[in-house]
Amino acid sequence: MAGLIDIPLPRPVSLLPETWASRIALVLLVVGAAFAIWHGVRRFRANRYRRAALAELDRIERTPGIASDQRAAQLSLLVRRTALEAFPRETVAPLAGAGWLSFLDRSYGGHEFSEGVGRVLANAPYRRAALDADELRPLEQLIRRWIRGHHV
Repeated sequence: MAGLIDIPLPRPVSLLPETWASRIALVLLVVGAAFAIWHGVRRFRANRYRRAALAELDRIERTPGIASDQRAAQLSLLVRRTALEAFPRETVAPLAGAGWLSFLDRSYGGHEFSEGVGRVLANAPYRRAALDADELRPLEQLIRRWIRGHHV
């Protein structure tokens, strides 16, 4: 046993790439990953108002015992607050009636507000007549699609 010689171990393998092209590719990969993370966080923060509006819409839909005219008024105010959060105040605040509905159509890319069920939003806060429940369900679905898909 005294005459045995230890086996020489190989050099430790480096985790860094050996060629310059591999190093550049690694740096580009790290920079790309950092940019993707930064962009994702920025987008997540920018869409915070959408998540809050969708949560408010869920709360309105789940609250029992609200009269249909009050529910329509709450939906109208929700759309107005969401638009004020997403777009410049100078653009959204003075809009009313047909101008408001055409703005919603332009931001959404359709005609469902000015020509469809969304017409209720123009006068919902001021309306005293009760709405039909069949009108409110499609309106809630339209508002949900608008919150998710409007273009800022």
